Amino acid sequence: MHLQELAKAGEFLFKIRGKYLNYVIITSALIAYLRQDSGPFNSVDGDRAWFWAAFAVASAGALFRIVTSGHAALGTSGVTKKTAVAAELNTTGPYSLVRNPLYVGRILNFTGIAMLSGSWEFAMFIMFVSILVYERISVYEEAFLLKEFPEDHEKWAKDVPFLLPRLRGWVKPKYPFWIRRCIKREDKKVVSLFFAVVLCDFASRGFDINKLPEFPIWYYTWAFVYVLYLVSRSLRKFTKTFDGIS
Repeated sequence: MHLQELAKAGEFLFKIRGKYLNYVIITSALIAYLRQDSGPFNSVDGDRAWFWAAFAVASAGALFRIVTSGHAALGTSGVTKKTAVAAELNTTGPYSLVRNPLYVGRILNFTGIAMLSGSWEFAMFIMFVSILVYERISVYEEAFLLKEFPEDHEKWAKDVPFLLPRLRGWVKPKYPFWIRRCIKREDKKVVSLFFAVVLCDFASRGFDINKLPEFPIWYYTWAFVYVLYLVSRSLRKFTKTFDGIS
């Protein structure tokens, strides 16, 4: 497909990208409910290992996004933005390893959540679709960046890969880690990850409360994280804690 066509498709996908997480979580829970199983194996130990692998992949994606958002410059495209925005070109920190670290994190996050369905076929499907979707979104955003910062972008793109991170070449972040910006951008994604864990687990038990473990630690963990999320949203609404942070 021609780059212009990829960019055009990416622009459309960029505008609706905030909905993808919900779709993946709901579909994963539906599959878990239909399967009534937490993993693709015929043993408890195998399914338990599958769960921890799923959680690790999803968490790695979330962590990659947290580090990226915390160090990125202000004035860049957030999930609420409908068009690409960039006050400057990010080239340090995670952006020195891969040009689109936020989307690498999202691909991992979606794949891990899809694995929580217990279906390896669905997980592979989501990983493949996520790569295609974010490849197009990345092409759209990079076309914008190339127009805004032609010389800097050409120099940066020459050495830094598009979506597959390199293992060498780390450049110290230009900006220190900003916790408030990270919270503003990533709080919903973090609470959604734990929600996906408990929803898929509950679905795999047929939504039968009598089948819950005696001490449902993941449910308590999600409740705790959700309380923190509500605090974050309350600060955002009733105070100036997050004012001026994009």
